[in-house]
Amino acid sequence: MNGLRATLARKFPGGACITVADLRIDAGVSVLFGPSGAGKTTLLRCLAGLERPDDGEISFGNETWFSRAQRIFLPPEQRRVGYVPQDYALFPHLTVAGNIGYGLHGLAAAEKKSRVAGVLEWLQLAALASRLPRKLSGGEQQRVALARAVVRKPKLLLLDEPLSALDAPTRERLRNELRRQLLQVGIPTVLVTHDRTEAIALGDQMVVIAHGEVQQTGPVAEVLNHPANLAVAEIAGTETVVPAEVLKFGDGLVTVMVGEVQLVSACPDFPAGVAAAYVCIRAEDVMLVPDASAPASARNRFPATVRAIEAAGPLLRVELDGGFPLKAMLTPSAAADLQIRPGTPVGVLIKAPQIHLLPRI
Repeated sequence: MNGLRATLARKFPGGACITVADLRIDAGVSVLFGPSGAGKTTLLRCLAGLERPDDGEISFGNETWFSRAQRIFLPPEQRRVGYVPQDYALFPHLTVAGNIGYGLHGLAAAEKKSRVAGVLEWLQLAALASRLPRKLSGGEQQRVALARAVVRKPKLLLLDEPLSALDAPTRERLRNELRRQLLQVGIPTVLVTHDRTEAIALGDQMVVIAHGEVQQTGPVAEVLNHPANLAVAEIAGTETVVPAEVLKFGDGLVTVMVGEVQLVSACPDFPAGVAAAYVCIRAEDVMLVPDASAPASARNRFPATVRAIEAAGPLLRVELDGGFPLKAMLTPSAAADLQIRPGTPVGVLIKAPQIHLLPRI
């Protein structure tokens, strides 16, 4: 058995409890995703050995890191994990090279020097080796913290909001760079974030945490496109979640009524016999056209009226009334071509696989 396995509970005064059932991290980058206060950092610290769970078991491969039943608790240095906290925690009195080499105790001087030099070269820090942290930019500090974590050749890499200390333009610039670095490292990685864009850019797997419990685990796209419950849909940023009545099943399709509009969903896993549902639609999956009656491959076509438009980064979020409240995302050029403004009538197209249904019981 390879990789990380964890089943644990961490209780806090006042009754709060973080519960994890059968978490598995084998390879790539797994994102712990959820709102602030959900328990992401607590879980990360339990994996690192910085906090002791109240119950459960944590293992990596054939090595047990924690077991209440067996009274085992390995400290961080015996787990061989690399840990990067939110604030990077660089030693202000040590140079870049000194920070990176700080944890290499017990190695011969030549081996220590070789490892530090290799990581400096890999992360393009060689020219900064003699600088102190206060002379570094935020992005440079982030690379130093990552270098210090990987130079010890850990079994598992743990990153707590690694880009949160940076300003927005720097975060955006460093996302792809950090992803490339993590892939090059080739070490199983667990990364905490509450930012959906960051999760999409950095993660292979997503572990959604809410209300102190793991709600869903799976590939990032699978979790975002097919949330397991309303909590995940809300956390994942599904813009439209509305109640509907189920009309019929057939050929892997489910027909539902939302207000006065019939929608067809390609949702083969929706349980037969359930009469009520929640319709979940991501804004980027809603296409707008000048005329809803124009021929199109999408099964779902209906008219709507624009209610409001607001900026959403480089895109525009369009609020619609199509017999039920609906949101779409457009580029400014697409909005200009459609002459979108409040009160404008438009056609809405949504493909059946892009309408996700949750049972409403």
